[in-house]
Amino acid sequence: MSAFHWLNEQFSFFGLPVYWSDFLGNILALATVWLALRRSLVAWPVQILGSVFLLIASLNVHLGGNAARQVVIIVSASWGWATWKRSREQEGAINVRWANWNERAVLVAAMVFGTIAFAAVLKWQDASFYPGAPMWMVSADAWIFVGSIIAMYSQARRYIEFWFVWLAVDLVGVPLAVHSELYFSGIVYSIFFVMVVIGIRDWASRSRPQEIASPLEPALLVEGREETTR
Repeated sequence: MSAFHWLNEQFSFFGLPVYWSDFLGNILALATVWLALRRSLVAWPVQILGSVFLLIASLNVHLGGNAARQVVIIVSASWGWATWKRSREQEGAINVRWANWNERAVLVAAMVFGTIAFAAVLKWQDASFYPGAPMWMVSADAWIFVGSIIAMYSQARRYIEFWFVWLAVDLVGVPLAVHSELYFSGIVYSIFFVMVVIGIRDWASRSRPQEIASPLEPALLVEGREETTR
């Protein structure tokens, strides 16, 4: 591990102390969002590598929830990668759609109750920030962890709502990252906010052909043919 010790060293980024692991992980995270916006399969391996760097950064500043989040993201990204690859082989394109109301209800319930449960575990184990950390900090750590899992699942399922979940994660992630002195993460979360808005508009526009498809012709096939002719 000594060969990678430099990842936990800091450098000055416009006057802010930034860990190399935090910097590299977030550069790859930005690339992941851009690639996801383009619905590229390459988004998944890039996300896996970025999460490895962010795992190192989180362990370095004792963010237990965020560290666990990176492990789950690595596993989820592997599944998402296989899911998108299979979808492209079967449909000829990575097609996207809005989740139905039942699917949305499940996502919201998982976000709320998952955060409550995981925050309780982190507090019980003193695994977030430092022993005796206030509950609001632990809950924020848990929110980001659970939200990331749900976003990854939604992205793999190609729900447009996955962008909204990332938006909810970013709104908590910016102040939490700054509080933890992961300043570059805070800057990147702010950039994510803009990219997420672009992603929502782009994916939503691509879902419209599904809504007007003939009942006799599966929507996914309509979208798939349009994608292959572009």
